[in-house]
Amino acid sequence: MATSDPTPKYTNEELDSDNVSKKEIIEYLIATASSKFLREHKLMGAVKNVAKQKSKDVLIKDYNLLFETKDFKCEGEEDITEQTKKLTVKDDGEKKKKTDEVEEPKYKKRILKGGNKVNFPRKGDVVSCFYTGKLADGTVFDQNAISTKKFKKAQALKFKVGVGQVIKGWDQGLMTMSVGEKAELIIEPEWAYGKKGCEGKVPPNATLYFEVELLNID
Repeated sequence: MATSDPTPKYTNEELDSDNVSKKEIIEYLIATASSKFLREHKLMGAVKNVAKQKSKDVLIKDYNLLFETKDFKCEGEEDITEQTKKLTVKDDGEKKKKTDEVEEPKYKKRILKGGNKVNFPRKGDVVSCFYTGKLADGTVFDQNAISTKKFKKAQALKFKVGVGQVIKGWDQGLMTMSVGEKAELIIEPEWAYGKKGCEGKVPPNATLYFEVELLNID
C-alpha cells in the first residue's frame, strides 16, 4: 500500500450530483487505485471506453469500494494513465507506419490508343477486353486476339476488376484505363505469377507484357 492512504476526493452528495461526471470519477480511480483493483473492476484502458461500458452508479460503487478495501496504488507503481498513453502512442505509431507503407506499383503502362477518358472501371465492375500476353523474349503465352483480321471476332474476356479474379497487375492497370483504350501493361513478377510462375506457360519470376484493349464496362 501507499505510505499514506489518500482521502476521498468527493463526498457521496457530490457523486450523486451532476457536478461530478463519469469521466472525473474514472480519472480519479485510474490515478489512485492499484493496477490489480483496476483490472478486477474493468477500469483499465482509455477513459472514454470505460465510460461507455460503466454507468455512473457502478462507478460510484467502485469509488466507495476502493476506500473500503484500501487497494490504493503502491509507491513506485507506474500510473496506469501513463501506461495507457504509451500504448496509445505506440498504437498510433503502428497505424501511421502501416499507412505510410503504401505499396509501390509493380507495373508500367504505355498507351497505344486513347479511350473516351470518361468511363473508367471501378472495383467490382465487370469489364470486357481483348488481350495478348507475351514473355520478355516475345513468346505469346496467352491471348484471345488471334490475329488482326479476327481480332473483333475473338471472344472477349469478362471478369470483375479489382477483386482478385485476375493477377494484381491487371486489376490495377485496368482501373486506370477508359473504355476504348488500348495499352501495353508491363507487369513485374510480384504483381504477376511471382516465384512460382504458371506451369506450362509462365516461368518463375517472369515480367509479363500484355497488350490490352478495354472494350466495355457492364
